[in-house]
Amino acid sequence: MARLAQTAGLTDVQQEILSTVRDFVDKEIIPVATELEHRDEYPQAIVDGLKELGLFGLMIPEEYGGLGESLLTYALCVEEIARGWMSVSGIINTHFIVAYMLKQHGTQEQKDHFLPRMAAGDIRGAFSMSEPGLGSDVSAITSKAVRDGDEYVLNGQKMWLTNGGTSSLVAVLVRSDEGHPEGTAPHKSMTTFLVEKEPGFGEVRPGLTIPGKIDKMGYKGVDTTELIMDGLRIPADRVLGGVTGRGFYQMMDGVEVGRVNVAARGCGVAQRAFELGVQYAQQRHTFGKPIAQHQAIQFKLAEMATKVEAAHAMMVNAARKKDSGERNDLEAGMAKYLASEYCKEVVEDAFRIHGGYGFSKEYEIERLYREAPMLLIGEGTAEIQKMIIGRRLLEEYRFQG
Repeated sequence: MARLAQTAGLTDVQQEILSTVRDFVDKEIIPVATELEHRDEYPQAIVDGLKELGLFGLMIPEEYGGLGESLLTYALCVEEIARGWMSVSGIINTHFIVAYMLKQHGTQEQKDHFLPRMAAGDIRGAFSMSEPGLGSDVSAITSKAVRDGDEYVLNGQKMWLTNGGTSSLVAVLVRSDEGHPEGTAPHKSMTTFLVEKEPGFGEVRPGLTIPGKIDKMGYKGVDTTELIMDGLRIPADRVLGGVTGRGFYQMMDGVEVGRVNVAARGCGVAQRAFELGVQYAQQRHTFGKPIAQHQAIQFKLAEMATKVEAAHAMMVNAARKKDSGERNDLEAGMAKYLASEYCKEVVEDAFRIHGGYGFSKEYEIERLYREAPMLLIGEGTAEIQKMIIGRRLLEEYRFQG
């Protein structure tokens, strides 16, 4: 029987990349993921292995030392990595959102300075929009940048940075009222700054503090942090694109890539949950036969597999739409919404198939059960996705009465 979630129309190069990543996941990630996750330990050896494979440069153009691959290739790789351990895919995702934003919106000097080292994995990226009091309302950002000669002075507190401690480059979205008179729409007075820092915790450069890791229910191993700016001075040439007021659009472009990534993560976690469920169902016996032979379990497996296939198809469609250069916020929103919801449902069904053993930390499904909820809120909640989807549908199907 063929594996679920196969993708038609891939090139030989894409298939070779995916095969390499799948082998790495099976040999280097799955055997150690649960142990590392329970210790909340950063997977340094795994990250070093991904660096050797060149995955930190997967989507970065060849002229900057990357592999120059498509968003589809990247998403399929993320799906495989998340199948092994979702936290590792988070380390890759935030890095690539920053690299993508630089590629699409950076000045030539910024591309030349950052992208080669990002492709090599020597610079690791993180990005920061959220703040403690705003949730999904990006327009309510209060962190601010004020011009002071050839520099900007940044103040404010940011929240939920993946790679906050281990990164050395953070794309930070703040308000910048310079050149934008009072009354300007909030999204037109935001700017993205490229903030270089030392990896680690505490004061990582003058005026910039990473307090420490946030203790989370799941999604462990990867460091999730706050970021506090108190008189942080950034040169004017570190405004992404060189012009203020474009930060909101730059970030939203990056988030579209991120939503495809979250969809891919959901597909990977759901696929692993199905694998665990279908295996256990053939090993566990009740009433004289494997539980897989009970119709109730077969129905559950059928529903799980169908959800894995549907989510994968929508994720692939969203990635291909973005690769074509077309607007894909509708497709990315749909894919993220469906994949995260189906992931939760497939993981819960696999958990139910395991019965009492699913509640034991000795079984991998316990970890997946704690990881899946993060996908419901990462890169925008389900409610935000439905708002995006609804608005876009009304644009496409506007009543001409």
